[in-house]
Amino acid sequence: MILMVVIFLLLLFWENESNEDIVKSTLEHLHVDYPKEDLRRYCNAMIFQRIIREPDNSCKKEHVFIHERPRIINSVCNSPKTVACQNLSTILCFQSEIKFKMTVCQLIEGTRYPACRYHISPTEAFILVTCNNMGSVNFQGYVR
Repeated sequence: MILMVVIFLLLLFWENESNEDIVKSTLEHLHVDYPKEDLRRYCNAMIFQRIIREPDNSCKKEHVFIHERPRIINSVCNSPKTVACQNLSTILCFQSEIKFKMTVCQLIEGTRYPACRYHISPTEAFILVTCNNMGSVNFQGYVR
């Protein structure tokens, strides 16, 4: 009986850990901040809070937070404007028809997470996303 309980708890822990990785890789978790948090040292705080880093734990050179509702961002998948994705040569990106308010965080110091320090650049730009049949959206970049 005790062995069954231990196995159940291990499976429950493993399942939650797997789901946590999925949640942390969504567009909403990585790139959406709506309404915008009012934080001192915005980029440093947001990147630390959301654990945003490269797979090898190095600091990201640039990261973007979009200050709009997720459903509005997802509607970019209906945009008639498509362009070649910068890093995905065979895939088309959908470009928004309107400019979105966003904060661009540029790395200025550090190489290994969490010792990363960023410069804050509020901006407005068209966003580029890839979309799939399930309605999922992945942020690919922006165009001023």
